[in-house]
Amino acid sequence: MIIKRFAKEWPLHLLLLPAIVLVIVFSYVPMAGIAIAFEKFIPSKGIFRSEWVGWANFQYMLEYPGIGRIVYNTLFIAVMKIVGGLLVPITIAILLNEVRKEVFKRTVQTLVYLPHFLSWVLLGGILVDILSPSSGIVNRLLGTFGIEPVFFLGSNDWFPYTLVISDIWKEFGFSTIVYLAALTAINPALYEAAEVDGAGRLKMTWHITLPGMLPIIVLMATLSVGNILNAGFEQIFNLYGPAVYESGDIIDTFVYRMGFEQVHYGLATAVGLLKSVVSLVLLSVSYGMAYRFAGYRIF
Repeated sequence: MIIKRFAKEWPLHLLLLPAIVLVIVFSYVPMAGIAIAFEKFIPSKGIFRSEWVGWANFQYMLEYPGIGRIVYNTLFIAVMKIVGGLLVPITIAILLNEVRKEVFKRTVQTLVYLPHFLSWVLLGGILVDILSPSSGIVNRLLGTFGIEPVFFLGSNDWFPYTLVISDIWKEFGFSTIVYLAALTAINPALYEAAEVDGAGRLKMTWHITLPGMLPIIVLMATLSVGNILNAGFEQIFNLYGPAVYESGDIIDTFVYRMGFEQVHYGLATAVGLLKSVVSLVLLSVSYGMAYRFAGYRIF
C-alpha cells in the first residue's frame, strides 16, 4: 500500500527533496555544535577534541555581572514591541475599514506596507541620518519649537523607545493586512441592523468590529508569546553602540559579542542554547494557548 502510494505521489516527494536537504544541512547538522556549550572550545582542536568542562559555561553565564541587565533589556524591548505590534495595526485596520474611498484606502495600505520589505541594514543608515543630534531632520524640527537636540541612538533613556517605535513603524503595515482580512469576515448585515437601531460608528466599532476581530487578535497575541526572547538582533546590531549597551544590549547581541568579538565560544553557545530551550517552551505554550483560545492548530 505504501509503495503504491509512493509510486503515485513520487513527483510531490521529489519537489520536497531540495527543501528537506536544506533543512538537514542548515538546521540539523549544525546542532552538533551544541556540544560547544559544555566545552572549553578551541577551534584548532575542533568540537570532538576540545576540553569537556560540563556545566562550567552555564555557571559562568549565571555569575556574569551584566546577565540580569541583558535579560531585562531583552524582555523589556520584546514586550513593548509585542504590545505596540498589536495595538497599532489593530487601530490602523479599524480606521482604514471606515474609509469609503477605495483609491485612498489602497494607497495608504501600500505605503504602510512598503517598509516591511526594507532590511535593517538600509533602515539603520536612514535612521542614523534622520535622528542625528546635529544634522538630523527630527532634531531640526524639534529645534523650531525650542527643544534641545535629543541623542535618540546614543542615550540610554531614549534608545529602547527608539527601537520599539522604529520596529513598529516598519512592521505594522504587514500586520494591518491580517486584521483587515479579519474585518472582511464580519457580516455587513450586523452594521446595517445597528445603524437602523441608531448606533453610531463608535458603538458599531466597540460592539461589532472589535468582537469580530477578537479571534484573530487572540491568535496573534498568543503566537507572539513564543517570540518574547527575540527582541530583534538585526535591528539592534545596526543601531546600537557601546554607549547604549546598558539599555540596548540583548541576549542575541551578547551572544554575538561573546562569540565573535571576545572568542568565548563556550559561553556564547551556552547562552544561545539556554535561550533556545526557553523559546521552545514558550513557543509550545503559545501554540497550546492559540489552540485553546482561538481554535488554531498547525498539526
